[in-house]
Amino acid sequence: MQIGGLIIGDELLSGKRRDKHMDFLISVLARRGLELSFVRFVGDDPGLLTESLRQTLDSQALIFSFGGIGATPDDRTRQCFARAANVELGLHPEAVAILEERFGEQAYPHRIRMAELPVGSTLIPNPVNQIPGFSMRHHHCVPGFPNMAWPMVEWVLDTHYNHLFSRIPCIERLILVSNTPESELVPVMEAVLERFPEIRMSSLPSSENGCREVELGIKGLADQVAEAAALVIESLNQGGMPWVEKPQLSQIPS
Repeated sequence: MQIGGLIIGDELLSGKRRDKHMDFLISVLARRGLELSFVRFVGDDPGLLTESLRQTLDSQALIFSFGGIGATPDDRTRQCFARAANVELGLHPEAVAILEERFGEQAYPHRIRMAELPVGSTLIPNPVNQIPGFSMRHHHCVPGFPNMAWPMVEWVLDTHYNHLFSRIPCIERLILVSNTPESELVPVMEAVLERFPEIRMSSLPSSENGCREVELGIKGLADQVAEAAALVIESLNQGGMPWVEKPQLSQIPS
């Protein structure tokens, strides 16, 4: 199951604010043995936001959407989601009760808009100010504020997607090959991927300080990575290509 992020707000695209959600998603997923597949940044334009949501809904991916669920006119995620999902927008009884409990008479006439959700939504509890997010069809919409959004995302993962968690460590080994054109490493990478189709490899060339280097990444389950790395090292030695292994990076679920 692909896992994606939808990060919403003109303030991010204009540079007024810096995004923190992508780094959080990478980290929180890695601790559960999962990986982030893609992230989209979208402004507050309703047409573009609706189309982005329509595409992610069609993708069947697990999506975490950040921002745009407040009560002000520039908060459009709820309305755009309803249009993208082809459902009505209506007052969610549980959300209404939460807002009335939280604000009393001051919930009306504006704050109550945050209880207008796509029909069929379920609620995501907010441990900070109790104003919930909402879920529908593997899409989970939370506020843009990290102190609220991040525990809400963790609650969604641990409550609804525990069955996806990997208990087997996934690691990445990095081998730095020097004085070698990247093109000469293509046969090495192809041989590894043919033998270990579940392994993921990356190649990051660099020419800083006048030194041509390529960082080869080998990522996957620990036992397969060990065998794949041995094959890479054997091929490099046979080809007379100088290399050194960089410190190992681990991704171990909690």
